[in-house]
Amino acid sequence: MGNIVAIVGRPNVGKSTLFNRLIERREAIVDNESGVTRDRIYGHSVWNGKEFSVVDTGGFVDNSKDIFEQEIAKQVFIAIEEADVIIFVLDVESGVTDLDLAVAEILRKTKKPVFLAANKVDTNARIADSYEFYNLGLGEVFCISAMTGSGTGEILDAVAEELSNEEPHDEDNLPRITIVGRPNVGKSSLTNVLIGTERNIVTEIAGTTRDSINTRYNKFGFDFMLVDTAGVRRKNRVSENLEFYSVMRAIRAIEHSDVCVLMIDASLGFEAQDQNILNLIRKNKKGIVIVVNKWDLIEKSTNSVKEFTKQIMDKIAPFNDIPILFVSVLNKQRIHNVIETAIKVYESRTQRIATGVLNEVMLEAIEAYAPPVLKGKRVRIKYVTQLPTPTPVFAFFTNLPQYIREPYKRYLENKLRENFDFTGVPIVLVFRDKG
Repeated sequence: MGNIVAIVGRPNVGKSTLFNRLIERREAIVDNESGVTRDRIYGHSVWNGKEFSVVDTGGFVDNSKDIFEQEIAKQVFIAIEEADVIIFVLDVESGVTDLDLAVAEILRKTKKPVFLAANKVDTNARIADSYEFYNLGLGEVFCISAMTGSGTGEILDAVAEELSNEEPHDEDNLPRITIVGRPNVGKSSLTNVLIGTERNIVTEIAGTTRDSINTRYNKFGFDFMLVDTAGVRRKNRVSENLEFYSVMRAIRAIEHSDVCVLMIDASLGFEAQDQNILNLIRKNKKGIVIVVNKWDLIEKSTNSVKEFTKQIMDKIAPFNDIPILFVSVLNKQRIHNVIETAIKVYESRTQRIATGVLNEVMLEAIEAYAPPVLKGKRVRIKYVTQLPTPTPVFAFFTNLPQYIREPYKRYLENKLRENFDFTGVPIVLVFRDKG
């Protein structure tokens, strides 16, 4: 895993529609208004046995009628730097525009594979219209209709050919703890304090996560890989578009981690971009620790921690069983807690609960509050077991799996969390037919 496919192009050519088609669900918001894509710009896809992440760059264009060429260009530069494969979407109805020419000019200079998708090709006549895109000098043009799905198989076949099959090589399968967050929250400073003050931490290893620094931390009874996603290379021309850049940077690192330490800046609070990164971690079912840095800069009252914690909890609901730590990297306050908590979350995430113990606890909870009767039918849950998956997945066997509704699923998850320590760990509940 770790392949990233970026969808680029000017506004309103159908990038989000293609994105939805590739991840096989309506994840992005699709509208004719330019710039409506926000937040939901990332999803997983599998094609021909190759797993990859899809990023819809449309989510990062300002909601403005006159979108500047340079704004689009910035995103294309970032996509070229961070993605493995680029899909350049064009609109056959409007043909080649000045913005398309500008994007093509940037893409011609890259060595990354670029695939042209001529969108809205719904008739044979439109196929002929797509030929003018060959003038862009970017190779074969794939005629697609993102709306109906026509032609998307062919372009995906070509994309999959370019993707690697390689798994990242982890040292001794050590836990991977990754520090993520927006720029300038103190990610590198935290890494430097952790590895700089204990000099016998060794072996800087070239990252499988591009531009991340992987360091083996072997001290105080801990042994794990620490990954700093801040990056070591200064980016030219893309530093302004920090939101898009930090998401692109975080994706690959999150996918290759076991536990993510999400750092936020106490003086800014928990912002929309922090929520974006948290959503990425949850989607990938990784362990989570939230670290509030620069706590030394906050004027405090007796309830400061409680109030700040509540603000975060409200924003991350309903899954807010997440440890929240308040630290000052600058003053080296409570830094060691970060490691202890991250390792505890790792252990919770990898724990296996015996089926006997699980049934004893959960069947009692089910008996105390049975699933509601639906359409006159009684739902019975017979037993539960933990599946042998990398992250905690619990299978509940029932006569009517389709009748288990969200509120009851939340009840079951809460009971699991009450009885077993899954703090900081996303858990999945599946319901299977057992007539």
